[in-house]
Amino acid sequence: MDDFDALFALLAKSPFRSRFRLSPADRAYVREKGVDAIRRHAGDFVRVRLAPAAPRNDGKQTPMRGHPVFVAQHATACCCRGCLRKWHGIPEGVELDAAQHRYVADVLMAWIARQMEAAPPGDAAPSPAAPAPARRARARKSPGDETPGLPFLS
Repeated sequence: MDDFDALFALLAKSPFRSRFRLSPADRAYVREKGVDAIRRHAGDFVRVRLAPAAPRNDGKQTPMRGHPVFVAQHATACCCRGCLRKWHGIPEGVELDAAQHRYVADVLMAWIARQMEAAPPGDAAPSPAAPAPARRARARKSPGDETPGLPFLS
């Protein structure tokens, strides 16, 4: 198991963070590509989108869907430098070091692993002939929605 129980318990108290789940298509993608490939993707996304001291479009650089790692980034507050500071105690304005980079990737992969374990039996991506599910309106994040998290490597 991982050592993120306390972090995930805090994240579960946030209405915004707790609404994220891997879709059947996301879970199928993880099964198809394999955990090692998803970990490489997570490492690449962290390196390009989070590790720089001033990431391009910080605060808006992580899509809400389209890849299991993107969903995990929002669910775990690893989506931008502001969330990394607030929830994980990783300061803004300084490039992530190797330990911080590894920590973020480990958090993402732990969340994905938990989602895969929680998948209902027989879970599969919708068949191409199945109608597309109706889109829900996006919930707006309100000030005070977030609960401060744990300091990095406390």
